[in-house]
Amino acid sequence: MGLNDEVGRRVKRLRQDGGLSLSELSRRSGVGKGTLSELETGRRNPTLETLYALTTALGRPLSAVLDDPAPGVAAGGVSGSAVTAVLLERCEDEGAATDVFRVTIAGGATQESAAHVPHTTESLMVLSGTAVVGLPDAPQTAGPGGHAHWPADAPHFYSAPDGEVQGVLFVRYPKGASSKDASSEGA
Repeated sequence: MGLNDEVGRRVKRLRQDGGLSLSELSRRSGVGKGTLSELETGRRNPTLETLYALTTALGRPLSAVLDDPAPGVAAGGVSGSAVTAVLLERCEDEGAATDVFRVTIAGGATQESAAHVPHTTESLMVLSGTAVVGLPDAPQTAGPGGHAHWPADAPHFYSAPDGEVQGVLFVRYPKGASSKDASSEGA
């Protein structure tokens, strides 16, 4: 089973488990019903932006639709307009789930990300290059060995103005965020 098939199967299962129709998930996420149908059947290549819109509307972390990483082996990646993310790890404690991604931000590119579920935070540890990330009104710059941390329950962005950036992104989602809460965030 390919990445498209597996992601589509997981999106469909989460939608059905949440008691949502295609139309309702489309409305909550802002993803077209046709696009959602093609994604669920594995006929469409999902983008990072689309998957975040869907998982936010479902009140779930991105890792809920990506392959579970095997120990020591990176799962398949997903790309957006500027960011490619490969799920490395998923860790849970009593209060939150944290997804750990190896990310590449394309040189000279910027990617805007919609708000995630309430109280989600992101932290980027830069391995190489210089990243400008975070909230549009409070951008943070981090170079090799540096890091940035921002609330991800508001629109935020990633950019690599001076060339490709390699890093490790930590996305921490609170447990108990509901689909209702997520849909009010305007995925």
